[in-house]
Amino acid sequence: MGGNNLGGKIPTDLGSLSNLSYLILAANHLTGAIPHSIGNLSNLHTLSLPYNNLEGSIPTQLGQLSKLEYPQLSAYNLSGMVATSLYNISSIYFFSINKNQLHGILPLDLGLTLPNLPGFYVSSNQFYGQIPSSIANATRLVQISFTNNSFTGPMPMNLGTLYALESFAASDNSLGTNQHNELMSFLTSLFNCSSLTQLDLATNHFKGLLPHSIANLCTKITWLTLQDNYIFGSIPLGIGNLVNLQYLILDDNMLTGSIPNSIGKLSMLEILMLYKNNISGEIPSSIRNLCRLGTLDLSTNTIEGSIPISLGNCTNLQQICLHYNHLTGAIPYQIFGLSSFVYLSLSQNYLTGLLPQEVGTISMAFRQLKGIQELDVSRNNLSGQIPRFLGEFRFFQYLNLSYNMFDCEVPNGGVFTNSSAFSVVGNSKLCGGIKLLQLPTCPIEVLHERKRPSNHRVIVLVVTLTIVVLSLCILAILYRNRRSRQQVNLASPLENQYPQLYYGELFQATNGFSAANLIGEGGHGYVYKGILNSDEQIVAVKVLNLHEHGANKVFVTECQALKNIRHWNLVKIITACSSIDFKGHDFKALVFEFMENGSLENWLHPCLLEQHEPKNLNFVQRLNIAIDVACALDYLHHHCEMTFIHCDLKPSNILLDADLCAHVGDFGLAKIFFATNGISIRQQSSSIGIRETIGYVAPGKGPTSNMFTGNVNLHSYVKMCLPEQVMQIVDPQIILEMEVEPSRSMQSSTTNISKPEPCLVPVFQIGVSCSVEMPSERMSVKDVLKELHKIRNVFLGVRGQRH
Repeated sequence: MGGNNLGGKIPTDLGSLSNLSYLILAANHLTGAIPHSIGNLSNLHTLSLPYNNLEGSIPTQLGQLSKLEYPQLSAYNLSGMVATSLYNISSIYFFSINKNQLHGILPLDLGLTLPNLPGFYVSSNQFYGQIPSSIANATRLVQISFTNNSFTGPMPMNLGTLYALESFAASDNSLGTNQHNELMSFLTSLFNCSSLTQLDLATNHFKGLLPHSIANLCTKITWLTLQDNYIFGSIPLGIGNLVNLQYLILDDNMLTGSIPNSIGKLSMLEILMLYKNNISGEIPSSIRNLCRLGTLDLSTNTIEGSIPISLGNCTNLQQICLHYNHLTGAIPYQIFGLSSFVYLSLSQNYLTGLLPQEVGTISMAFRQLKGIQELDVSRNNLSGQIPRFLGEFRFFQYLNLSYNMFDCEVPNGGVFTNSSAFSVVGNSKLCGGIKLLQLPTCPIEVLHERKRPSNHRVIVLVVTLTIVVLSLCILAILYRNRRSRQQVNLASPLENQYPQLYYGELFQATNGFSAANLIGEGGHGYVYKGILNSDEQIVAVKVLNLHEHGANKVFVTECQALKNIRHWNLVKIITACSSIDFKGHDFKALVFEFMENGSLENWLHPCLLEQHEPKNLNFVQRLNIAIDVACALDYLHHHCEMTFIHCDLKPSNILLDADLCAHVGDFGLAKIFFATNGISIRQQSSSIGIRETIGYVAPGKGPTSNMFTGNVNLHSYVKMCLPEQVMQIVDPQIILEMEVEPSRSMQSSTTNISKPEPCLVPVFQIGVSCSVEMPSERMSVKDVLKELHKIRNVFLGVRGQRH
C-alpha cells in the first residue's frame, strides 16, 4: 500500500492480523504514532513505514517481532530512544532508522545480536557515544552509515574482517582522538576490505598525517572524502593507484606540498576538491587526462604558476574554483571554450592580460559559454576592455570584474543593466555604463575605439603579424630543407584530419588497457579492444611500445601513409593519439575500426581450447573473402598515388566484419613505389615494416619468411606439398557442403559441374601462380581478381550473386 497518498493514522486494529507477514505503508501521508499493537504481528517479516509524517517513539513492543527481517523506519519525525529489545532480534536482515530525531547509545554487543546484517543505517539522528567494535562480528555487512550524529571516540580498528564491506560512512560526527597515527591505523585496517567502494570520514576530529598507505586501499573505491579534519602532510604519489575514484574530497585540512602528477591517472574522477589547505606548487599538466571531471576546486591554497592550457581538454567541467591562490600569467582562452561551464572563480590571484575580446576564434570560444551563471575574476591585474558580448549571456547571475585595471567603456546591455548582478568597482579607468555606476562619460575617442582600433594599434598589430609570418616562413623553409635531405616529403599527420583523442580517453575505453581487452600483440606494441564513450563505438586501439627502437618513426610513418589510403576492404583508421600517459611519459596509439568476426586465421584454424562452437566457412564465403582481399591489393598496387606492396599477407592479417566481408588489417609500407619515377623506397620500419606493417595486427602475427628454414620458401613449399590428388588437402567441410546441395551449387548457365574439382583446381592454380619466386612471373592482382570472379560465377551460376 506504499505510495498511495494515504492519510490519517495507522489503525490499531492491524495488530489483530496475526498472519500478516508484510506491512508496507511507505511514502504516504500518515500521521500520529506507530500503534503498539503492531507488536502483536508475530509473523511479520517486513515493516516498511518510511517517508510519512509519523511521530513519537518506536514502540518497545516491536522487540517482540521475533521473525522481523526488514524494519524500515526512516525519514520521519520519530524521537526518543530505540528499545534495546529491537537490537536483539537476530533475524533482522536490514536495519534502517535514518533521518529521525532518535538518540541514545548503540549497544556494545550490536554486532553479536544482529549477526546477519548486510545493511545498518542510523544516519541523521542524535546518537552519541562510541561506535561499538562488535559491529565487526556482523561479517555480512555491505553498507554501514553513521553519518550526521554525535558519535565520539576512536574508530573501531577491526573492520578489516568485513570482507564484503562496500560502503562505510561516518561523516559529520565528532569521531577521533588526539593520536596522530589514528587515521593511519584505521585506513590500514581497511586494506582487507577488497570490495570497498565508498569511504566517507568527513567533518570529524581526525588528526595526523595523510598516510601514503592510502594508495593500498581497494582499487574499486570510487568515493573518498576526508574533508574538514585536521589532516596534514602531502597528497601521496600513490593516489594514482585508485584508478576508479570518482570523488576525491580532501578540502579544509592542513595539507601541504604540491598536487602530484599521478593525479592524472584518475581518469574516472568527476569531483576534485582540495580547497582550504596549504597546497603549493603548480597545477599539474596531467590534469588534461581527467576527461570526466565536472568540479575542480583548488581555491584558498598557495598554488602558483599559470593556469594550464590543458585544462581546456576537460570538456565536462562545470565548476572551476581557483580563487585565493598565487596564480600568474594570462587566463588561457581554451578554458572559455568549455561550453558546459556554469561557475568560474579566479579572484584574488595575480593574473594579467586581457579577457578574450571580439576577435577571431577567441570570441567564438568565449561565446560558447551560454550557460554560465557566475564569473568572478576580481582582484587580479587584468587589463584592456570589458568584452561587450558578456552581456549576451542570458543566465548570468553575477559578474565580478572589480579591482582590476580594465579601461574604456562599460557595456550597457544584458547583465550590465542590473547593478546588483555585476561589479566593476576598483577600475579607475572605466567610463560610461548605466547611471547607477556614477562613472564619468566616455570621451568621443574612447567610443570610437570601441568601433575600430586606433592607428597606433593597427600599425603595431600589422608589424607584429608581419614579423611573425616571416619568421615562421623562414623556419618552415629551413625545416623543409632539412627534412628533404633525410627523407621524401610524405603526407601531413593524421591529427589534422581525424578527431583528436587523449590518453585518458583511451585508458577509459580499454578498461585501463586491461589484459581482458588485449586482442593482439606485435613487435612494436599491443592491440586492445575498446569502447569510445563519445558514441559507444567499439574500436581496436593499437598502442606502440615506444621503448622499441624506431617506434616513434613507426608512428609518424603510419600516420603519413594512412592519410592517403582509403578502401572498403582495408581496415578503417578512426584517429591517432599522440599524448602523455599518467606518468608523464610519451604515448602514441592508432585507433582502428573493430572487426567483430576476428581474423581469417581463427576461422580456418580455430583454437581447440575455444569454448564456442567451431567456425566454418563454406566455399562461396571463402571465395568472397579471396575476392575482397584481391580488391584491397588491387587498390594498393594500382589505384593509390603511391604504389603500396604489402609483403606480409596471411590469414591472421585478414579481418572479418559482421557480414564476413574481408578487410586487410595489416597493409604496409614494406615497399613504396612512386608512380612518377618508379623509384623504390624501402622503409626501415613501419608499424610492422618488412616484419611488421601498417594497421592493427590480429594474434599470431609474423612474416611468412620466418616459417621456413634453409633454402625453402613459400613457392617451393607449395610445389613440394601440393600432391597430385588436389582433393587430399581440401578442407573436408567444403566437400561436404558442395555435395549436399548439388542442385544449388553445381549448376551453371554455361557449365554443368557435377564434382567440386573443376572449381577448386583453378583456385589452386591461382595460388601457385602468385607464389612464383620471380615477381615478374607472378600473376597480376588484376588478373587474380578477374579469375576469382569467373570461378565464383561458374560455381553459383548467377553473376554477381554473393552468399
